[in-house]
Amino acid sequence: MFSVEQSCWFVRKVICWRAAASIAWAVLLLPPTTAVFVILSRFSLFHPIQWISECLYLLTSASAIFSFILLCGVVLIVGFLNLEYYTVIPSIACSKIALLCQLLHPRQFVSSLVHCIMGVIVAWCCAVTIGGRYQTLGYPCTQGDGSSQMCLNEYHLILLLVGAFVGYSHSLLGVIHNMNYVSFHSVQQYKYLRFKGSLPLVVKCSATQALYSVRNYLVIYFFLGYVPRTWICKTLDLHLNTSLHPLDTIAGLLDFSLLYHLWISGTFLLLTWYTTLLLFRIFVTEVYSFPVQSSFTEDSHQCLPKVLTGKQPVILKFLALQDLALLSQHSPTRRLEVFSLSQPGGHPHNWNAISNECLSLLADLTQRLIAHHDTVATNGRVKSQSTGSDKKSASSESSVTSGKEDVMTPRPSVLLKTPASVFLRSSVGGPQSPLTAPFTPDLDSPFSSPALRRLTGPVEQCSPWHGAVQSPHIMRRGPKLWSTSTDSQASGSPLLSPASVPSPTPADSKPSLLAQFLQNRKEQVKNFLAKRVLIMYLFNKLPEASSQALFADSQSHIWALEGLSYLVEASFSEDQFGVVQTALPSILGSMLVLQEAVDRHFKLPHASSKPVRSTSSMGDSSYKTLRFALRATLKTAIYRITTTFGEHLNAVQMSAEHRKRLQQFLEYKE
Repeated sequence: MFSVEQSCWFVRKVICWRAAASIAWAVLLLPPTTAVFVILSRFSLFHPIQWISECLYLLTSASAIFSFILLCGVVLIVGFLNLEYYTVIPSIACSKIALLCQLLHPRQFVSSLVHCIMGVIVAWCCAVTIGGRYQTLGYPCTQGDGSSQMCLNEYHLILLLVGAFVGYSHSLLGVIHNMNYVSFHSVQQYKYLRFKGSLPLVVKCSATQALYSVRNYLVIYFFLGYVPRTWICKTLDLHLNTSLHPLDTIAGLLDFSLLYHLWISGTFLLLTWYTTLLLFRIFVTEVYSFPVQSSFTEDSHQCLPKVLTGKQPVILKFLALQDLALLSQHSPTRRLEVFSLSQPGGHPHNWNAISNECLSLLADLTQRLIAHHDTVATNGRVKSQSTGSDKKSASSESSVTSGKEDVMTPRPSVLLKTPASVFLRSSVGGPQSPLTAPFTPDLDSPFSSPALRRLTGPVEQCSPWHGAVQSPHIMRRGPKLWSTSTDSQASGSPLLSPASVPSPTPADSKPSLLAQFLQNRKEQVKNFLAKRVLIMYLFNKLPEASSQALFADSQSHIWALEGLSYLVEASFSEDQFGVVQTALPSILGSMLVLQEAVDRHFKLPHASSKPVRSTSSMGDSSYKTLRFALRATLKTAIYRITTTFGEHLNAVQMSAEHRKRLQQFLEYKE
């Protein structure tokens, strides 16, 4: 195992420098962005010469320089928050109550508070830049009795409050739309081209969200505007100018100049923050090339096989898998290093480490899919492992050619894992937030969908589907994903003896009175809560949420499939020592088992419906379609192998079920 210093070398030497570079570019883009804001905020169609001269004078004034320094500080804080909160595995809330818990989390409360403060700072800079009636918070005024007092400038106050409101709204929308999620583009581009292509979307999202935020803020200020106004007056000992109309009235808010300045200030605020976020995404997801092997022992922890198999931050694992997918396609020299043998000894350590890690990822996804399907098929309860049929079915997936435990063999009785658990995160693993386990439909719950309950509910004895089915073309599906003990015998898998099957104890067959009492009380509470509309609204599962959560980390599986399939394809002509051929049965078996699990998953409700991708938010919604990309990549990977090897695959030893499935690909019928 590596030390802590070795495990965090990538975060310290690469990620932090990339984040610093993105912040530096965001600061460099502040002057032109500020200049555009000054020009638009002081726009005057009938006095163009005065407008231009005022803008030039303001850009070179001391107040503008001080405001620019404050904006640089805000950009630095935004960049730090991006580095602290980013994740490559999105956190998907499967119900309204789960989303509410995310919004009320103490960590999110701190983030919202910081965004409010930064919004006030940016709004103050905008007020100083616009000048005029927005210049200061207090001004000397003369009351009706002729006395001179310091009065509250409500125009300045409303601009500061809109900055706080826009900042708070941005923080909440960041959780709802997963703005901290960083995705990897399948098409590699230069950083300048990516920024140039995404800039119109940034401007559009900034203007749109600022418009909605200002609208919501004005509604709140219309009803509750007197609260901050009164508090500020009492705190700072300011007075209200009775000769002016208050702004929390219809007449006060129907000021188009005020509305325009509020909107342009909110747009400027969001534009600077979104630009910083966009640059961070571009820099962090830049391709990093790992050496396959090193001549120096002290640098061995930076090699691709060690990075894939070690305990690393999740971002490092993702970049390593991305590099594996790219080298398997475009780098013959590095592929030869993967196929090479160690000296001395002559062992394919590089290939073994890479292939075992990829097969482990595929096996983990297969287990999650099987466990999810079994949970749905058994009315939301995970199957017990005490029956002999489960053990027989689990043994039927192992290949007859494997002399050791096959990493691709799924275990249907394994509990559902979280996607983030695949990547063993170290204590210095950076800002990745672990993804919570996907919520599976509890069909026994009163909050479950009636359609889903009818779909997977038990078959009535009077139903024609009960017992044997007469038609040879129709077969009632059982809860198991794969074959029965008969298939196990056909594939050569050993059957368990009756002595190895644990018999149920009397305590298990007859629950105690206390357990029955608690179960009855639980059912009464559930039935009572099920009659409350608000409770049902909060606890009902969101459509597609469970499916999206299952495939939240599927980008890693896509790269693993691409890397394995391209390496196997290249081994047909480049593998001089035949190191890939020994693992070919395991690779094909793992892919075929995963494909069957994916096909069964897409037959569940809401799994095959494609969500509508939003274009009015900076949140990356590509994770919603990862399951479709995985299914296409999986089928392409199998076809890539079958097209390359052709009839040679008939010599590969595998189970009869896998051979029948593989024949469909060889005949291009899948």
